[in-house]
Amino acid sequence: MRSLTFRNRFGELIDIQSVPATRLKNAFAGVLDLAVRGGPVAITKHDSAKAILISVDEFDALVNQRASSLDALGAQFDGLLARMQTTKSKKGMDSAFKASPRVLGRAAVKAARK
Repeated sequence: MRSLTFRNRFGELIDIQSVPATRLKNAFAGVLDLAVRGGPVAITKHDSAKAILISVDEFDALVNQRASSLDALGAQFDGLLARMQTTKSKKGMDSAFKASPRVLGRAAVKAARK
């Protein structure tokens, strides 16, 4: 078996074993045991990785990591949206959309000088 590089749930690049699909068909139990005990296994066809076999624990960790990232992003979005809904923010948006080109130009120059 030759090794491939794979990014694990911690973001680390690790070498993983690869197994040709024909060997997988003939020795599934052994390859499954390798994935459960030794880490991810790449399934290849014509020397090209086509799938990765991982343990349930690794799968759960990857899914939970993705869900945590999505939850954090959702919370960040909710915070930004809440700040945009304040009276001060609404007044600022109203004045920006109602401002003349001259006022907008002065504001742009002032912001660029900061």
